[in-house]
Amino acid sequence: MKSSSRSVHEERRWSAELPTTQSDLCMSLTVWRKSLVMSCNGFTVINSDGNVVYRVETYIGQRPKELVLMDGAGKSILTMRRNKNLRFLDTWFIYGGEIGAHCISTKRSEEQPIFYVKKCINILHNNPNVLAYVYRGRSADEKYVYMIEGSYSHRSCKVVNEAKKVVAEIKRKDAIIGGVSFGVEVFMLIVEAGFDPGLAMALVLLLDQMFS
Repeated sequence: MKSSSRSVHEERRWSAELPTTQSDLCMSLTVWRKSLVMSCNGFTVINSDGNVVYRVETYIGQRPKELVLMDGAGKSILTMRRNKNLRFLDTWFIYGGEIGAHCISTKRSEEQPIFYVKKCINILHNNPNVLAYVYRGRSADEKYVYMIEGSYSHRSCKVVNEAKKVVAEIKRKDAIIGGVSFGVEVFMLIVEAGFDPGLAMALVLLLDQMFS
């Protein structure tokens, strides 16, 4: 999975739905809503082999304006930045790699976002199950490419494409160890064949910001 993820991000095509030769099987990831760094909040994502494949670290007590999704080795894969326009509450841009003044490459900071994620306001929408829409680029001028529906607080969400096909899913981890349930702090992220697991995890991070 690591080599597949690297090749996808290095090509920087960001079609999100990958050729099946690069992701032939459904992927099951365990998401732990905890950073491995003591002084940080964040997420740790483990694959079926027990390896850390993604991690996120944010300082405790901060409402972050930017989130960076890293691989297990700490290399930045995706950056999510909150929209500065106050008229668009809970809307985020997703960029490839790392951006901003702290980034060594000045060219990287000039990149355009690859996706734009907008929280759905249920009182303005006919379908109360819709949580957010994902658009390509930096605005919602065109039709969405992905829709997220369900309940994040119950860890029961689906990401569907324009054809209403499920490409990723968040599920409760049902197993009980020693009579204690995992609760909502540990859950599963199921990524269907052909969908970028990095983008799937980025959407989890944004749902956590929007609904936690």
